[in-house]
Amino acid sequence: MRTYTVSLNGIEMFCETDGSGEPLLLLHGGGGCHEDWGYAGREDFVQHYTVVAPDARGHGRSTNPARVITHRQCASDMLALLDHLKSRRCKAIGISLGGNILLHMATMQPEGMAAMVVVSATMYFPEQARAIMRQVSVENQPAAEWETMRNRHKLGDDQIRALWEWQRGLKDSYDDMNFTPDLLRRIQASTLIVYGDRDFLYPAEMAMQMYRAIPRSALWVVPNGGHGPVFRENAPSFVKTALTFLAK
Repeated sequence: MRTYTVSLNGIEMFCETDGSGEPLLLLHGGGGCHEDWGYAGREDFVQHYTVVAPDARGHGRSTNPARVITHRQCASDMLALLDHLKSRRCKAIGISLGGNILLHMATMQPEGMAAMVVVSATMYFPEQARAIMRQVSVENQPAAEWETMRNRHKLGDDQIRALWEWQRGLKDSYDDMNFTPDLLRRIQASTLIVYGDRDFLYPAEMAMQMYRAIPRSALWVVPNGGHGPVFRENAPSFVKTALTFLAK
């Protein structure tokens, strides 16, 4: 395993690489970090690919001096990382924030993505998600949540406050995540869309919208699955399904 920091797009991006073979980019969810993949089959993916697991800007050990986070900017960051690694055509898996980043990457540079698995991603933020975003408050976070966030994000409490402010601010964001069917039809990558049928942020109907729009797509709705239904007890079936899809 190798860890390193890359200077790109005005930030210092922390990244972990492990394994051998063709690259597989693993993108964590919002408020998470690269270590989350330890609960979603990271070691199994390492047996088949060179796993590249970065921390998105402002997350984990990656800096974000401007304090602003958009999915589009994060996609530009990841494309710059792939440039640095001299790997402009790769396979990738992204969860929530990570899946949204992949949608941007695959529409910004369609030729750069060979195949991808997008978990709990969305074309846009529906009202039920915005209602939850409105409830995020820096001031009212319990001590246990502070402890959890400090274990994930290593650059101090100001970094954590900025992440909660970003999550709350998404309630007023309409341009960053605004994928029309026509835009999604630009995607060339084979795409597996993974959704939980009980996702509290994005209803499963949104997965069907993406499935109909993305040309080379497949859809897996996880029974009794919530948002990001691929962790812990769900990891073995997720790994098996993802590896089979990516190998085709």
